[in-house]
Amino acid sequence: MKQIPKEVLDAFTMYKSPLANSDAGAIAVEPISGGLINYSFKVSSPVKPDYLLQQINKKVFANPEHVQENYINIWKYAELEFPGLRLPSPKYCGVMTTLFVDENENYWRAFEFIEESKMVPVAQTPEQAKATAATFAKFTATFDDFNIQQLKKVIPGFHDLSLRYHQFEEAINGQSYERIARALSLIDELKKRERYKHFYEIIIESKEFPKRVMHHDAKIANVLFDCRTGEVVCPVDFDTVMPGYFFSDLGDMIRSMVCSEDETCTDFERITIRSEFYEAIVSGYLEIMGEKLTTAEKKYIHYSGPLMIYMQALRFITDYLSGDIYYRINHPEQNLLRAKNQLVLLQKLEQFLSQSYNFSNE
Repeated sequence: MKQIPKEVLDAFTMYKSPLANSDAGAIAVEPISGGLINYSFKVSSPVKPDYLLQQINKKVFANPEHVQENYINIWKYAELEFPGLRLPSPKYCGVMTTLFVDENENYWRAFEFIEESKMVPVAQTPEQAKATAATFAKFTATFDDFNIQQLKKVIPGFHDLSLRYHQFEEAINGQSYERIARALSLIDELKKRERYKHFYEIIIESKEFPKRVMHHDAKIANVLFDCRTGEVVCPVDFDTVMPGYFFSDLGDMIRSMVCSEDETCTDFERITIRSEFYEAIVSGYLEIMGEKLTTAEKKYIHYSGPLMIYMQALRFITDYLSGDIYYRINHPEQNLLRAKNQLVLLQKLEQFLSQSYNFSNE
């Protein structure tokens, strides 16, 4: 288990007893699995409430201060303006600070530990998918009047399809000739869909598509459910909260919950669209956000899934052609297979949408 410096535990488990020579007692630390970016732990002591402790990954987030500043801003806003949305309360490690920097310049923060809650890694029913969609819709709706200028761009260009396409073009013009040769048919199919990039460029230039507060990692694993009732408790993992466009969170949920298989599946014949999940996600999102979306956003709501799946396919193939520098792999062809997986999913979704919603992918 990763060792947590004593200074960090002391900072967040502050205990001042009226008795001399007493402290918080034995502190128990339990690692929490599931996260791919930050290190997370449950910390317990006899005299203090349990809390969630996290070390922010500086390799992913170049400015950890901005990550925490964003969270404090949205948490305070939700506490004051919209008590109907629960966000985990941050813990202070000083009079006015919630971020602790240890002697090795690692950044730590802590939150209340929400008891009797659970994370669901995969949506098993349309009802779970709909509840997840409603949760992230409620999150964005809460901040409809929030000044997005207060939010820092913690990962510039994160859901920028123009940037991702440019990186793709640079990769296919590179010198990984053998990998380019193995990916030629996939590259061709992705280039045929450059229209998605053009549509994205229309979005960012049009006032009909306003920037909103988006979670940018909207998936069921980032929602806590009550262990007893199965009801949603709250969304979590707000590291990528930034200004964004209407398609990001809805598209992420479609990408991650509508497919019958996950992005590691290499038996592409098994990939199908679960129509009942698609309808549950879109209806759950629109029930909350429908009145807040512009006419243009509602008109193009069914582009959300294709835009995000296409972007993810570009990211996987770009990483493959660039020597696997971003995504962790278990074998040399994994990013190529991930890109193929996403292309198949995109093709299946395009077919489904054209049949069910008069979606045009021309």
